[in-house]
Order: sequence, then C-alpha cells, then structure tokens
Amino acid sequence: MGRAIRIGIIGSGGIAGGHVEAYKRMEDVEVVAVADIMPGRAEQFIQRWDLQGAAAYEDHRQLLELDLDGVSICTPNVAHYQTTIDALNAGKHVMLEKPMSVTLEEAVDMVQVAKKTGFMLNVGFQPRYDPNMSTIKKMVESGQLGKVYYVETGGGRRRGMPGGSFIRQEIAGAGAMADIGCYSLDLALNTLGYPKPLTVSAYTSNYFGTNPKYHGEAPKFDVEDFGVAIVRFEGDLVLNFKTSWAMHMDTLGATMFLGTDAGMKVTPAGKGPWSGVWDGSVGSISLFHDIHGHHTESAIPIVEHKLNVFEEKVKDFVRAVRAGEPAPIPGEQILRNQAILDGIMRSSQLKREVEIVIPEL
Repeated sequence: MGRAIRIGIIGSGGIAGGHVEAYKRMEDVEVVAVADIMPGRAEQFIQRWDLQGAAAYEDHRQLLELDLDGVSICTPNVAHYQTTIDALNAGKHVMLEKPMSVTLEEAVDMVQVAKKTGFMLNVGFQPRYDPNMSTIKKMVESGQLGKVYYVETGGGRRRGMPGGSFIRQEIAGAGAMADIGCYSLDLALNTLGYPKPLTVSAYTSNYFGTNPKYHGEAPKFDVEDFGVAIVRFEGDLVLNFKTSWAMHMDTLGATMFLGTDAGMKVTPAGKGPWSGVWDGSVGSISLFHDIHGHHTESAIPIVEHKLNVFEEKVKDFVRAVRAGEPAPIPGEQILRNQAILDGIMRSSQLKREVEIVIPEL
C-alpha cells in the first residue's frame, strides 16, 4: 500500500456526508480539508464527521492550494462549473456530483479543461454500480434485442418533491430533470453506448411545486416538477423520456428497450411515494421474444446484493486516482447527458423542437 490519497471536500451539504462516509471506510484515504461558502459550516462538518486534523475554509480556492490528489465537489448545481474548472486547473482529480452542470456550454468547457490539464473529471452516477445495471447493458450489447430503435425511460414519484436549494433555479439550475432525470438518461444512454443526440422536443411544468396545497415552499418554487421529451439520436434511434417529482399517478411506467429481435422491460425497485425513479436499484428485468413463433416472456434473474453503490462509485474514483487510470464515468461521456438536459430546458421555453449541437472536443 502506498501513501494515503489526500482528498478535499468542496460543499458540505447532505450529499457530502455520503462521500466522507465512503472515504472514511478506506484505509488508504485521508480527508484533509473541507470548504463551504457558508461561515462555520465547514468546521461544523469536520466536527460532525470527526475529521481530525482537517482544515476548514470558506473559499474553495484556498483548499485547492493544498497538496491534494483529488476533490469531491458536492456544491449546489450552479457552482459545479466554477469549482470544477478551478480544481482541474489546480491539478486535482475531480469526483463531481451529478448533474454535471447547468448548461451545455459549461459542460463543454469542463471537459476541455480536463483534457487540457490531463486531470480526471469523473461524474457520480452510482446506480451504474448495481450489478443488475451491468446485466441490462450486457443484454443489449450482446445483440439479443437486434437493432434497438426505441427506448422509453424516466419514472416518477407520486409525491417526492425536495425543498431548499433543489427548488430554486438560481441555485439548482433545473428541477426534477436535473435531480432525478439525469439518472434515467444515464440508465438508457449508458446501456446504448451513449449515442449522439440530434434533436429534442420537450414540455415541462410545475403545477405541484408552486401550489401551497402540495408544497410548503411554494412561493420559492421556480423549477420544473414534471417533464417529458422526445429525443432523436444518430442511427435512427428515438428516446421517450419522462420524469416527475409529483403527480396524480402511481407510475410513469417501466423503462423499455424495443429491438428488431426482442424487447426488454426494466422496472425500478422500491415502494412508496418517493420510489419509482432510477436513483435506486432494479426491481425486475423481462425479455420479450419469440420462440418457434410463440410470443415468450422470460424473466431475467435479479442479482441480490448488499453493495453500497454510492460507496462503490467513490471507491472506483480513488482506485482510478491511485492507478493513474482514466475516469470511470468520464465527463466527455456525461457531456451528452447534459446536452439533452440543456436541450429539454431550451425546447420547453421555446415550445418547439430544438437542435442539439455538441462541438468537437
């Protein structure tokens, strides 16, 4: 075992606790500093998590002056861009929480700086570490479905609206699309090898979040709580994407992959008003195919596991840092996820289909 990997945490909100908990379980990792723009919050976080000897800062740029191998960026969405740019330019590998950014332009710039500096930009999509997600991807890659021409994904909560920084555009950039929608997109796009998006036609609304009957912070609520989009990709592929924080319905349906030889239906695990989205694990996988002319449905066995997928994503980041390997979930891949989210917001505002243009990097 070599020297300990030295980590800094930028942003000490709720999600940062998951990062620190994972780092503390690793013998070869030391969290040496925490930064948060709110006075006193970094120090409180250090005390709460018993990070003995860790330094507290209000300015993340002071933290980046330290001898660090990497940083976890756990800030509100609108701060992802600048903190990531600063960290990469300071020579630190980056473990960035989702969503990647607020706009496509920001995401492009982040990837370009990572390429220029040679430091890792890794984006946190922990559901990938569920072994059942690997099964879904392998089934499509195996060719069992033939040519996949239509995908439907999204999911939604009957009631599952957060509050605080999540519901204010000036802090979050977007609502349900950025919070849980990006997970649904990653499920579909990672399975398909992240095809290039071409156009999107979208609709969003916030009838629940802005209604005091359903949300205690309705006057502050100015992001979307529901959205739906049709996305076209290279290769004659179309995606029907839908996401909801709140609705008068039990589900927005399963994720489906329709192919020329077979179809696959995937349902999320979990029950209750906050379930039904792809920030969790897999409930069931079914293959629809023909055997000797008979319509057949085959249940694909679900792998029962006790993995902490959030911890696994942090461990994978540390492993890549130590080994000098590329990012496990690279920014240049998630750039296409962000391009779709950006297109959805533009299309919704303009009330028409828009083109998605991703520059060559």
